[in-house]
Amino acid sequence: MHKHPLLYVVLAVAVLLTAIACNNEDDGPNLLPNGQQTGPTVVLEPDEKMVAARLEVPTLKAGNKFVYHSTKVDGRDVLTYCLEFDPAKMHSRWVAFRFDGDTRGRGNVGRTEAWGDDPQLPTSMHVGTNYFGSPYNRGHLCASYDRQYSVEANAQTFYMSNMSPQVGDFNAYYWTTLEQLVQDCGRLASFADTLYVVKGGYIDDEEDLFGYLTRPNGKKMAIPGHYFMALLRVKKGSYTSIAFWTTNDSHGYRNNNYAPRSVIRKDAISVARLEQLTGIDFFHNLPDNIEKSVEATFDFNTWNI
Repeated sequence: MHKHPLLYVVLAVAVLLTAIACNNEDDGPNLLPNGQQTGPTVVLEPDEKMVAARLEVPTLKAGNKFVYHSTKVDGRDVLTYCLEFDPAKMHSRWVAFRFDGDTRGRGNVGRTEAWGDDPQLPTSMHVGTNYFGSPYNRGHLCASYDRQYSVEANAQTFYMSNMSPQVGDFNAYYWTTLEQLVQDCGRLASFADTLYVVKGGYIDDEEDLFGYLTRPNGKKMAIPGHYFMALLRVKKGSYTSIAFWTTNDSHGYRNNNYAPRSVIRKDAISVARLEQLTGIDFFHNLPDNIEKSVEATFDFNTWNI
């Protein structure tokens, strides 16, 4: 019996998607998705379903657009980050990624400054690359220095879907301290086999927004009043978590005066508390009994490495 050529194509695609979704991760024993990653009205393509089943990806909200970006690392497809874009707010609801054996490396990439609209979003969701205008910076969610293992991966962090209107001093001197904590934890293999990261500007509550930016193309982009991070560490099959919730203002830090970690610790909360504040279900692809226990507590000292 001769197999139809189409069968080989299907098999090849399946292998590729498995590599993107599962490559070089340490999810611990028997961690299968709970089947909760999408609601009944969220429709995903087969490749998107594979990515949505990853441990770092929160639940998806109906009506939003789920996209992901990947690059080749040593000839293999490695996920750069994924996000959920809200077309009504013209802003990502969250961005998710991980530090692992493929992605934790620190090269000499630096900042590519490759500003561009997200090619995975339809043009109706493009906001243009122009500056946001005072007092707001184009603030990275997945930071440029989160993706230093590949020039192409770093360039993808400059897509506008990964940008948020952050108060300039907040972006430069406060958010940076939080980013550096994540990078220190993610790059240290002795600290985490894999570090799962979700970042975002909170946009679901209209009353919490600072209003909207009007872009040159007429699009209205939400200005978050709060920002958040949710972190999940796995080390030798054991899980710990922490979250951060902070306001979009300078907190008094400016003129090359960076917020110390002793200050940002006041923003540390449990992932369970962050879920209450945002309505987002983080790390739901953990088995329920593990998820509930891991998300209930946090210890800032564990993460202050």
